[in-house]
Amino acid sequence: MVKISVCIPTFNRVQLLPFAIESVLNQSEQDFELIICDDGSNDDTPELMSKYTDKRIKYIRHSQNIGKSNNMRSGFDAASGEFFIKFDDDDRLTPDFLLQTSAILAKDSSLDFVGTDHWIIDINNVRDEEASQENSHRWGRKDLATGIIDNLLEVVFVRQSFQIGATLFRRQTLQELNFMMPNWQNCEDNDLFVRLALAGKKGYYLPEMLMEYRVHAEQKGINRAIPYLYDKIRYLESYQFEFEELETIRKNRLSETKLLLGLRLIENNQPQKGRELVLAGKSASIIKTLTGFGLSFLPVGLRSWAFNFLRHLRGDVL
Repeated sequence: MVKISVCIPTFNRVQLLPFAIESVLNQSEQDFELIICDDGSNDDTPELMSKYTDKRIKYIRHSQNIGKSNNMRSGFDAASGEFFIKFDDDDRLTPDFLLQTSAILAKDSSLDFVGTDHWIIDINNVRDEEASQENSHRWGRKDLATGIIDNLLEVVFVRQSFQIGATLFRRQTLQELNFMMPNWQNCEDNDLFVRLALAGKKGYYLPEMLMEYRVHAEQKGINRAIPYLYDKIRYLESYQFEFEELETIRKNRLSETKLLLGLRLIENNQPQKGRELVLAGKSASIIKTLTGFGLSFLPVGLRSWAFNFLRHLRGDVL
């Protein structure tokens, strides 16, 4: 059995995928298999993959787009390693990621996964020290001590401290939970971590920046925001927590997400559905609710101008 299965799901990222692949091939731990699962790319990804001759690389190409989590599941199903990691085609692992994380899992068989901190890099592979530190602080990793996480549900749901691309899992654990949920495009990683915590699995935090998360223009825009917010609602509606504090946080986040989605739909010329969601999320912000509801009745051209004007004026996510 190979020690580690590394999965990189990809879709139309032929310019960035080589950086992700090379970051695996350059690992100090060389006992791995690398699975590239291609979700029907229509760029030159197949030609790129034909140039790799390393026998440890498996290339799974779907003839058409089957969706993000389904593509990930195809890579997971092809894995044979004791340990497993999935990271995105625009990110990279640092050279010692596999060595350090697998050593922790190998030493303690009771552990189910090991998560690390990560760098923020730009489109040119340049690390942003300030953004990296801010990111670690924002997601609560600065407050996490080295070792086993006692309050795992709070860490993965409230703080959302773990990043799936910076986490090595015991593959058997993921098999027990059926890995990612099928037919999801977004929030599948949040969902997995919550299910791990609810199942009583054990996580370990290693506070070293052993992965590089790329921030670039493709990740932004209203066309990406709307599907993300729909999936976030589905994710937040998948649970009801026993602890009142966590349940209150879940309900508040659900209201906020419905409000934001409603505003985006109104801006995207879907006023009726937008109004319904804005009203459903009114407890998150009465000011945004009234503003969004009012904007929904403006003519299309004026509505778009008004959103941009208010966004510039207020400097928030309206």
